[in-house]
Amino acid sequence: MSRRIVLKAGGLTALAATATTVPAFADDTTSEATTKDVIVIGAGYAGVTAARELKAKGLRPVILEARDRIGGRTWTSTFQGQPIELGAQWIGPAQPLVNAELKRYNIGTLTGTPPTRMIMPSSAGFKAFPPDEVDTRFGALMDRLFEGAQDLFPKPTDPLYRKDLVSAVDGMSLRDRLNQLRLSAEDESWLSGTTAGYSGGTSDIGAYTALAQWWSLAGYNLAGYDAAMSQRLSGGMVGLLQAMLNDADAVLHLNSPVISVADDGTQVRVTTRSGKVYKGRAAVVAVPVNVWKTISFTPGLPQVHQQATAQGVGVPHATKVWMKVSGVSDRVMAQGQEGTTFTTLLSQGSVTGGQLMVGFNGLPALNGSDRAAVEAAVRVFLPEASVVEVVAQDWAKDPYALGGWALRRPGQLTTQLPAIQQPQGRVAFASGDIASGWVGFVEGAIESGLRAAQQVLRLTGYSVAA
Repeated sequence: MSRRIVLKAGGLTALAATATTVPAFADDTTSEATTKDVIVIGAGYAGVTAARELKAKGLRPVILEARDRIGGRTWTSTFQGQPIELGAQWIGPAQPLVNAELKRYNIGTLTGTPPTRMIMPSSAGFKAFPPDEVDTRFGALMDRLFEGAQDLFPKPTDPLYRKDLVSAVDGMSLRDRLNQLRLSAEDESWLSGTTAGYSGGTSDIGAYTALAQWWSLAGYNLAGYDAAMSQRLSGGMVGLLQAMLNDADAVLHLNSPVISVADDGTQVRVTTRSGKVYKGRAAVVAVPVNVWKTISFTPGLPQVHQQATAQGVGVPHATKVWMKVSGVSDRVMAQGQEGTTFTTLLSQGSVTGGQLMVGFNGLPALNGSDRAAVEAAVRVFLPEASVVEVVAQDWAKDPYALGGWALRRPGQLTTQLPAIQQPQGRVAFASGDIASGWVGFVEGAIESGLRAAQQVLRLTGYSVAA
């Protein structure tokens, strides 16, 4: 078997030890200012990438992270004695930047074991389908959904290369596209699990062009599309990030949420919630677009940035639920449809007394910490299942994320790029939310961090080629 059903089923293999941890410091409550060359706000992949690149050119970055950990919307943790990812979990072979980083730090990848049962929507409720049937039928439906994508995105890392064509459809939501196809109810249910799942619970939120670009980046076919989320990192997502942070050799301050960024034309002053002030020749704002509105900028953000943070780019509701399940002896992959609590449910390996499963939810009604509610959602697919224990992360309630992964909304591609990628004064912006290529992926965050570093080098007068 192949494609998403096999590739995303990734079992939990013991993860290798992470790299040596860079010392981090709690936010200093003193108001005395600290001066560095560059202030990087956010210790996720975008911010750490920027800091490392700037350090390599001789600048002295300091990283301010609001949380008590690095990673941002990546978060490697443990549950039932096993390593888990509460945030971003997968990468793929068609993502050159993250794969170059893995090679650089000699970090391997893990793939999973195929499921033995695949559950899909049907006119008679959810039921198991033969693997070959799922593979063939779903592939044909995805081909229909993205018909014409190769014309829209012939150079998918340059999404506006055919802006003339993209502009004509960028206002279309994924729901608009489903309606346009006039599918049977069952066929639409097979696709709506994908369109609603990726756009935060409802197909009305995500832009058709957003998902069509992912399809294009992956090679315009289902095998490539599913392979884009097929591999886990040995050492967890935090392991690679820690290796990159070690190279950045930057002072890292955790528990340091930023409340204001002021650029007077010669210097940037960044103030944390505790009143600590950091001064630099430039700053990199490497937090999610949804969070920009919580920071006071002087001068104010450009109009395109204001619009993006007001609308939101990270999907508004995204809860990832890990659970220990008993009563299910086989490996399962289940796909929901629009309106089901879980749009995806995956077996993730055996533990004493049962197995681990992970579920993805975009509906705000689910309390991921409510074991009974989670069990009810699981039993939609697996009536025999008992949920023993759960751990969940609701990214919408995280004040430093205010939503999940990025997926552009209708109209955002053509109205925001490339302006949203440009610096304002001495302040550059970095986030996988504003990438040209893999928006919403670690790959996109690295791309954005590299771009921001180059911008800062120009802003501070350093030779980019040095």
